[in-house]
Amino acid sequence: MTEVKSGDTVGIHYTGTLLNGTKFDSSEGRDPLQFVVGSGQVIPGLDAALPGMALGEKKTVKVPCADAYGPINPQMRQAVPREGIPDDVPLDIGTLLNVETPEGQAMQVMIVATDEATVTIDANHPLAGQDLTFDIEVMSISEAHS
Repeated sequence: MTEVKSGDTVGIHYTGTLLNGTKFDSSEGRDPLQFVVGSGQVIPGLDAALPGMALGEKKTVKVPCADAYGPINPQMRQAVPREGIPDDVPLDIGTLLNVETPEGQAMQVMIVATDEATVTIDANHPLAGQDLTFDIEVMSISEAHS
């Protein structure tokens, strides 16, 4: 029986939940997520869980935040002057904005606080600092060609 190994392309169905049971993502109703095992295309904790699994096998994987999106980095939070933000941009807490870094890269940030003079934005991944649980099922395995 074929088992998943590093370098194989796999297709998995998954449901990701937070420790409190809240579902944050799922492949339900979509095609399986396809990626090359060990290539860094998915979070390390999910990548590491796949080698040795067989086609059709199901598993629940607990991924600590260090092997998911990492701890919250306080340097990724920044207060910006309110006057630097266009009037048509909503400033509600939780609003996601697309911004450009000084290097020209697009990045998504979330508004986490506002006051009279500033808007605090957070560029951490929304799941940073969270331990995650994934229910996965291996739907396809394409062996790496050496």
